[in-house]
Amino acid sequence: MAIDKDSNGFTFGFSIAMVIVVGTLLASVSLGLKPQQKANQTQEKMQDILGSIGVECSREEAKEQFKKYVTKRLVLSSNGELTSENTGDIDATDTKDAFNVDVKKEFRSVPDPAARNYPLYICEKDGSTYYVIPMVGKGLWGPIWGFVALESDLNTVFGAKFDHKTETPGLGAEINQPFFQDPFAGKNIFNASGEFASVKVIKGGAGEGNMHGVDAITGGTITSNGVSEMLERTLGTYVPYFKNQKAS
Repeated sequence: MAIDKDSNGFTFGFSIAMVIVVGTLLASVSLGLKPQQKANQTQEKMQDILGSIGVECSREEAKEQFKKYVTKRLVLSSNGELTSENTGDIDATDTKDAFNVDVKKEFRSVPDPAARNYPLYICEKDGSTYYVIPMVGKGLWGPIWGFVALESDLNTVFGAKFDHKTETPGLGAEINQPFFQDPFAGKNIFNASGEFASVKVIKGGAGEGNMHGVDAITGGTITSNGVSEMLERTLGTYVPYFKNQKAS
């Protein structure tokens, strides 16, 4: 029996078949690309951690440079207690390894901060020790995140790397630019009395000599406030660990 290619039945059938075929092809391509996408994400994360201590490298160099400079990977509880420590190669299946803790996912999916895991990276560079803290928060249009490296005094910021998903180009999106990130270096998270003060992003300018503030991005007030909130909330969680380390 001849097929009537002008009939509605043929048109609908052909459309359904094409949707199935195209959908299957796209799913196959996506599945095939997933390992490379995962590898890229791993390398970018390593680059950001290293970038916070002033080590710049390509994606291809990231793994070796990470092994060279990151000596310990810790996971802390919300009260600063050590729950996991790794020093060897990263095992992607080890959920207790700090590198495999997805702080973005935990921020979205674990409502109680006390139930979250808090990764910490201890790095050695040129004879100095640095503590790198990953963090995540909310910008104007979506998530923001970053890595802040503290010097061995567990007070002075050595470097910071921030990024975003959907902030406004030319405004909040500028948190990933050096002009915003570089001024964090040298700031203190504790005041002269030893009380936690964090580092704040200040609209209108932090002013000369402000050890706890950096200038906000002009026109990016909500994103700047998001960075401030992210810093205070996250760094505050690590304070018990920092104080224990100083006392030991």
